[in-house]
Formats: sequence, structure tokens, C-alpha cells
Amino acid sequence: IRDLNVAEREEDIGYYAGFVGAAYMFGRTLTAVLWGVVADKYGRKPVIVISILSVIIFNTLFGLSTTYWMAIATRALLGFLCGLLGPIKAYASEVCRKEHQALGLSLVTSSRAIALVVGPAIGGFLAQPATKYPNIFSENSIFGRFPYFLPSFAISVIAIAAFVACFWLPETLHMHHDVEDGSVESLEASLSGSDSDVNAKATEESEVTSKRSLFTNWPLMASITVYCIFSLHDTAYAEIFSLWAVSAKKYGGLSFSSQDVGMVLSISGFGVLVFQLLFYPPVVKRLGYITPFRAAAVLSIALLATYPFMTNLSGFMLQLAVNSASLLKNVFAATIMTACNILQNIAVPQEQRGAANGISVTAMSIFKAIAPAGGGAIFSWAQKHQDLPLLPGTSILFRATLH
Repeated sequence: IRDLNVAEREEDIGYYAGFVGAAYMFGRTLTAVLWGVVADKYGRKPVIVISILSVIIFNTLFGLSTTYWMAIATRALLGFLCGLLGPIKAYASEVCRKEHQALGLSLVTSSRAIALVVGPAIGGFLAQPATKYPNIFSENSIFGRFPYFLPSFAISVIAIAAFVACFWLPETLHMHHDVEDGSVESLEASLSGSDSDVNAKATEESEVTSKRSLFTNWPLMASITVYCIFSLHDTAYAEIFSLWAVSAKKYGGLSFSSQDVGMVLSISGFGVLVFQLLFYPPVVKRLGYITPFRAAAVLSIALLATYPFMTNLSGFMLQLAVNSASLLKNVFAATIMTACNILQNIAVPQEQRGAANGISVTAMSIFKAIAPAGGGAIFSWAQKHQDLPLLPGTSILFRATLH
């Protein structure tokens, strides 16, 4: 955002960055349910393949953005065409046996942890390569003219590898009912639960559940509501954390470099990955889904209340405090998100999981679209009001993420 020269003041960068983050969620909001219904109709694999292809195209174009509006447009189009999240959650619950569903869905959440390791490292070390590595990249090369193309291209290369791997991906959607090809009514039935013949060959229990509208499936709606609220909170936190960390201390920040932030996020991501793979499944087996979920939610509130005081630290103590807090925060987030994903999938039969996860992703995307813009606006406001006598700006900033 700084290099696009759209912000007149340093304090306004967070405001404009928020809308770039919101553009992706806005695009995803428009099509998430549609992609879920398509996944229920034609299978999970086609939607996954199309979504990865959209990442390859529009992520590359994002790195070539020369204007603020081009950056927003490419992110919005990526969100519109990438229907990956809903079907992949349904896929994870279907490809595993019932006793391994917690592990399967925790792997989906772990992908976020992997992204926290790989993403910041790619961005931190590959952004502005002509400036950082002048002996390798010339200012006159494409990487000099487009300083953020290299990290975007690197991510697209990873997506290409995933796209190729999809050809060996097994389809998990098993048709238990008769569906008339090309019937709009059958698509609507999978979402609304009408009394059509769409579930004629399902089991009796699944038939009763499928005929009930997803919107009156109260366990599903309750889990989606909690999922949306926490998604708002977690996205606002993710948007604000990096902006806060790189801000000058006179604005209540930590004066970190982009490499420092990348290292913090990478350590957190690696820690979450270890937690999800080694510790979360046995915890769930012993305590169930709900108890760890509640504990993580309460502890997140207490943890975030400590963030404003970190600006008073320096050196090793600052690094220790920030890394520890970031790791714990992301472990709590992974615990909550995984529990929500599991509860949503066990609330519906297989033939409705795509649509159910589509509704979940749509609702969540609305909240996630609000979060970056709202968080960025609050961040900019907080930086301008550091001297308030009752609640300093940074304190207001992190207390706002509690809700």
C-alpha cells in the first residue's frame, strides 16, 4: 500500500490496506454458496481444481498490480472464483473414517498454520528483490518494476504444483440419491431441503435431515454463528497485528521490520502445526470438542489484553513476549476453528455438506470482509489518539478485537 502511493500519511496505510483484504472476502461472499451447491451436485474435485486454477491466475495478477484499484479488483476476482474452503472442509470429513474426522479437519486448519510459516517467509524475503538483492535482480527487470511480483509468482508456482497433484485426488462425493441432470430444482433442493425425490435412496435418518431446510437446522446455524463471530475477531487481529508490529513506537507500535514480522508469524505457524498434528487429536479424544473450544475462547480474551503493554519492552524480552503471545493466540484460534468445522460437518448428512459449508463460508466471508476494513480503520484512528487519558489508542485497538 505504501508503494502504491494511495495513502497520504503513514497513519492512513492501515485504512487502505483493510479494503484490499476485504475485497477478497467480498468476492467470496457472492459465490460461496453456489460453489457449495456445485460441489454437492458435481463433486468436490472439480471445484477444488477450478479454485486452485483461479489462485494461479489472479494471485499472479495481484503481484503485477500498479494501482490501488487493480489490487482490489484482482483480490475480489480471486475471492469470486475461488470456492475452495467449503468443499475442502466437506472433503476432509468424508475422506477420513469417523474416528479420524478430528484429525482430518485439524489438517484443514493446519493448512492455515503452514501458510503462516510459508507465507510470511515468502513475502518477507522475496518482496522488493531488486532492493534487497541488487546483485541478482536488476532495477530494470520485471522484479524491479513490480517489486511484489516475485512473492506472488512463488505462491503461484506452489499452486501449480497443487493443481497437478489434483489429478490424483480421489472424489469423495457418493451419490445416494437420484438427481435429474440439469435440474435447477435438484440444486435448490440440496440447499433448501425441499420435498423432492432428491433423497429417495438415502438412509431414513439422512432423508429426514436432508428434507429439513439447512436454515432451520439449529445445531448447524449455532455453529455457523459462533464461527462467524470468531472469524470477525481473528481476521481483525491478523489484519491489525502486522500493521501494529511495523508501526513506529511513537504510534504505539513495535518498530519491527517486515522480516521481524515474518519470523514471528512463521514461528507461530510452525507451533500451531505441531499442536494440530500431535496434541489436538488426543485432547479432543479425552475432553471432546466443546471444552477445549470454550477454554481457548476465554484465554484469548485474557491474552489480547496484554498486547498494549508490549510496547514498553525491548530487546530479547520484547521478542520473547511477542513470539509467545502470537503462538498462543494462533493455537487458540486453531482450536476454535477446528471445533467449529467439525460441529458444522456432523450437523448435516453428506449430501448437504457442500451446501452447508457454502452457507458457512458465505456468512463467514461477510464478517471477514468487514474485519479488515473495520480493523484498518480502527488502527488508523488509534494511531492518531495515543494520548487519550482513559484508554490509549493501542489499548482500544486490541480491546476492539475482543469482540
